[in-house]
Amino acid sequence: MSEVFATTGTIAAIATAVVPQQGSVGIVRVSGSQAIAIAQTIFHAPGRQAWESHRILYGYIRHPQTRELVDEALLLIMQAPRSYTREDVVEFHCHGGIMAVQQVLQLCLENGARLAQPGEFTLRAFLNGRLDLTQAEGIADLVGARSPQAAQTALAGLQGKLAHPIRQLRANCLDILAEIEARIDFEEDLPPLDDKAIISAIENIAAEVTKLLATKDKGELLRTGLKVAIVGRPNVGKSSLLNAWSRSDRAIVTDLPGTTRDVVESQLVVGGIPVQVLDTAGIRETADQVEKIGVERSRRAASAADLVLLTIDASTGWTDGDQEIYEQVQHRPLILVINKIDLVETELITSCHYPNTIHQVVTTAASQNQGIDALETAILEIVQAGKAQAADMDLAINQRQAAALTQAKISLEQVKTTIAQQLPLDFWTIDLRGAIQSLGEITGEEVTESVLDRIFSRFCIGK
Repeated sequence: MSEVFATTGTIAAIATAVVPQQGSVGIVRVSGSQAIAIAQTIFHAPGRQAWESHRILYGYIRHPQTRELVDEALLLIMQAPRSYTREDVVEFHCHGGIMAVQQVLQLCLENGARLAQPGEFTLRAFLNGRLDLTQAEGIADLVGARSPQAAQTALAGLQGKLAHPIRQLRANCLDILAEIEARIDFEEDLPPLDDKAIISAIENIAAEVTKLLATKDKGELLRTGLKVAIVGRPNVGKSSLLNAWSRSDRAIVTDLPGTTRDVVESQLVVGGIPVQVLDTAGIRETADQVEKIGVERSRRAASAADLVLLTIDASTGWTDGDQEIYEQVQHRPLILVINKIDLVETELITSCHYPNTIHQVVTTAASQNQGIDALETAILEIVQAGKAQAADMDLAINQRQAAALTQAKISLEQVKTTIAQQLPLDFWTIDLRGAIQSLGEITGEEVTESVLDRIFSRFCIGK
């Protein structure tokens, strides 16, 4: 049995970020049969405070042997089954920073707990029936959410909005299986099976599976975000564009070409989608060794980006240098940004000639904060054109769930083929059971140890 699956004993971990000189409160969480006993050993609650479930006690954490004071803290008690893990759980709410929480955790480990594995608290919640697998993954998505929409989607999963339709589809498959197996076992006592009705029911299930699969790309966007690279010749205003877009001074801006020597990053949210913007060094041939390294990094950033913003100077128009850069990045989704329009006449902008293979063009005056809204609109248009959009914006499946749904769809299609080939009823049940198993893997009703390892090992320790 794998390490992450070994869920015996009482576990403890720091449940909040540990950052020096930051954070007013730090939490140490303990779960298991010895949780309350450990708390009683190291926590002193003055007066007549009642040690009851779902109460908060005020007091002091002391070393049980030396009685040395470790911290002034609050203690939250949650007795089974009314806790996150459905085990006895206590939480020590200590002062933040590094030392207090680490000392409290060490006391818990010295008095009967062991250090929790990544995701083990949530794993116990799943194994004890507190959560299904989609809800557990929703918790991980909520912790890692990088935009309000990503958080809302994660909350939808946590509330069971994905599990409910999956369970209904699985129940429908089980109903069909029961109909078929009844004919196998009691063929002489029941009317003949209606093949057309079976096929129709399978097609309806497959159609619902397809709808859920359509949310995969949206889910990937919300979880991983969009990587956007701003590329172009030196001094076309790439850094000014980044600063105007991020409303900050992340990049140094001067009139000297080649000021940006490395890739500068900024994290934004556009239309609910996390966007990582990369301001790259101006791409040109140069003898400067440091600038040459920056140019090479710019090329690598552009080749790895989901979207390229090819920026040119409106006052110079499309140049041979722009053409050379375009030939290097044209294989990526691309928006042409004609910058510095505040420095030229309108006629010069409209007469700018560029390759007719470029379909998205935005004009900006980054130094004047003009054109940013139009740029974001163009980005969203490209995303919507290239990514499947869910009819229900609350739902967005992940890669594991998509793989299971894909396998379920394949199995359902194979059932239809088996029926069309007029094979015996026993053959119908084989692939139907495969679809049932694949759907069960999503919620955890059909789950293997390796799947749990893969899911919960990605959690942070303490969750």
